[in-house]
Amino acid sequence: MTDRILSAVRWTLMGWFSLGVVAFAASGRSIDIPERIHGADRVVVASAASVTPTWRSNVYGDQLIVSQVLLQVEETLKGDPQSSVLLALEGGTLGGVTLTVSSVPDVKPGERAVFFLDRAGNNEHVPHLKGLGILKLDQTNQVQGSSLRLEDIRRMAAQDK
Repeated sequence: MTDRILSAVRWTLMGWFSLGVVAFAASGRSIDIPERIHGADRVVVASAASVTPTWRSNVYGDQLIVSQVLLQVEETLKGDPQSSVLLALEGGTLGGVTLTVSSVPDVKPGERAVFFLDRAGNNEHVPHLKGLGILKLDQTNQVQGSSLRLEDIRRMAAQDK
């Protein structure tokens, strides 16, 4: 009977330890807006003019759907000003196949956002820190799902210079 109790206690402790490790790993360190601005090559306020999904192979040989998003830039908060930027965004629908990437929001034509971008080569950019590099804006220039406003991001970007 004592061996059964010790075994149960061991399994319980191992379970609690495992949950703690998972909770710690899942929580991670949050990355604030000034840190995102500082780390990105370019920060722009832009609208998606078009979204074109294509098949691509990654460095491991996996076939992925990557959507090329043509961004019409309204304002450059960091980096060289350009009127348009090409964003390569993992995910999309092509030929009846949909790839959803949980760490990257989809971008639809007409959507407006603050994009934190890194250069990817071939005149393309990727979102800095995956999904943390896209902050969609509503009609009032507020970041969707938060109290953060575009004016706040502008102020933080000006302080990074």
